[in-house]
Amino acid sequence: MAFIITSITLLVLLATFLLVPPVAGYVLSTALRTVGWFLKNKTNGRREVILSRVRVEEEEFRSKQSSSTAGPEDEDWERVDSGAGVANNGEPVGDDWEGVIGFFHPFCNAGGGGERVLWTAVKATQERWPKAICVIYTGDHEVTKTAMIERVETRFNMRLHAPTVVLLYLSTRKYILSSMYPHMTLLGQSLGSLIVAIDAFNLLVPDIYVDTMGYAFTIALCKYFFPSVPTGAYVHYPTISTDMLESLDDGSGVKGLNSGAGAGWKGVAKKKYWRLFASLYGWVGSKVDVVMTNSSWTSAHIDSLWGPSRKILEHKKATVVFPPTAVSELHSSIEVSSASESTREPSILYIAQFRPEKNHSLVLRAFSRFLSQRRKDPATSSQRTPKLILIGSVRHSSPDETHIYNLRLLAHELHIREQTEFLCDASWPAILSHLRTSSIGTNAMWNEHFGIGVVEYQAAGLISVVHDSGGPREDIVIDLGDGATGFRASTEEEFAAAFEAALALPEEEKVAMRLRARRSALRFTEEEFSRKWIIELDKLVSQQHSHQQRKPLI
Repeated sequence: MAFIITSITLLVLLATFLLVPPVAGYVLSTALRTVGWFLKNKTNGRREVILSRVRVEEEEFRSKQSSSTAGPEDEDWERVDSGAGVANNGEPVGDDWEGVIGFFHPFCNAGGGGERVLWTAVKATQERWPKAICVIYTGDHEVTKTAMIERVETRFNMRLHAPTVVLLYLSTRKYILSSMYPHMTLLGQSLGSLIVAIDAFNLLVPDIYVDTMGYAFTIALCKYFFPSVPTGAYVHYPTISTDMLESLDDGSGVKGLNSGAGAGWKGVAKKKYWRLFASLYGWVGSKVDVVMTNSSWTSAHIDSLWGPSRKILEHKKATVVFPPTAVSELHSSIEVSSASESTREPSILYIAQFRPEKNHSLVLRAFSRFLSQRRKDPATSSQRTPKLILIGSVRHSSPDETHIYNLRLLAHELHIREQTEFLCDASWPAILSHLRTSSIGTNAMWNEHFGIGVVEYQAAGLISVVHDSGGPREDIVIDLGDGATGFRASTEEEFAAAFEAALALPEEEKVAMRLRARRSALRFTEEEFSRKWIIELDKLVSQQHSHQQRKPLI
């Protein structure tokens, strides 16, 4: 009860701060810093327990290592970048930095592209600062740390150093679920994230705080509670964007879930509400010390929304850090040549989480149209019938399960059930097998923030057919000077035509396009992500070191 009262009181104070003069804002700021001071002192005991537990696990790990011959993979976490950061006071920040980095990622077990970013970032951090502790604030109570480490290795083929990974379990994750807010969802989830952030800080106050899921309001709260804690954000998708505002007036119905919702008095009210929220979101951006974005599209929107409020900060601009993909493994595991062409089937692969915004329904309808047209064409009617394979993670006990049920129902209504396969929570070996044997990879999300699955298609040699928007258009399925690397489409008809065009390519051109796409994918390796991640995180480590030297009172 006390926690709920504290949360409600804080929300009232924050609302007051936005509406009252600067004097009241100063009083509120002081009050929030005082709350932060109490939280920090309250969690110091848990911090010592965590540090002690990490030391014990580290000793056990070393003992096991000394009793067996360590292979190259076992020593991956120990490889440290040779460059050391330099703090603002000129002192070097060496590899022995022992701070606690808090990663706010309430759905760390979701198994999607965002989770690949999280765990690759954790792995890169461990390799650069072996003594640092990576704390993950998560609501996945059903998974233990051991199970999570194993899942990361199974799903992403990534081995983490277990002793310095700590999972802290949130009890308030429900407050950021969209289902909690049938109306004013953006504002509801943003305010709800403050409750979850209080929950996180009530568990442990980190030395550096990084949001990796897009809950930027939690960063603003962190800054008011703990002004000396450096903050970072890896932004997959802006909470609101100018494209979203424009979609309200779109009559085509293809620009996301709110396409055309700006009509009538409700539409006018929604526009005003979104514009006010965009202003609030812009102010939140001023509290983030270092901003990373996953694509050129996201970066442009974030700079537009956050840029005006970040002029006084040291690191004003967002840095594009393309998310990591298994490019190297796919290159070594999958052959792309004239000889391998015979092993590919006329299958269309869609790798994406089973959520409404991924627009699986558009792919199902386009696939149905595509099959219908092939049956009518004498040149293709006798050929082997293509298959559609949908692979994605499902958050259990969530709307995802209802969504996939509706997709199966749609496939039945479209009479493509026999040609459509649904694979939920597939392992990496299973995904790899389909990447090896499929011909086309597709993605139908409007304004996909980046598109890790699309890069995986390219690295595996699939011909991409993607939505003509967002990251796939700006960064991935582009001509780098030697020819097209795939197809882009927007409507059901365009996707169906692109499926046919891709399969109808002469074998020589198919192989050439697959190879061009493979070369293009080399821009998105895990190694490149890790290199850029370390550069950006080093700014926060240096800043934290500088704050520590100054020994702030609160």
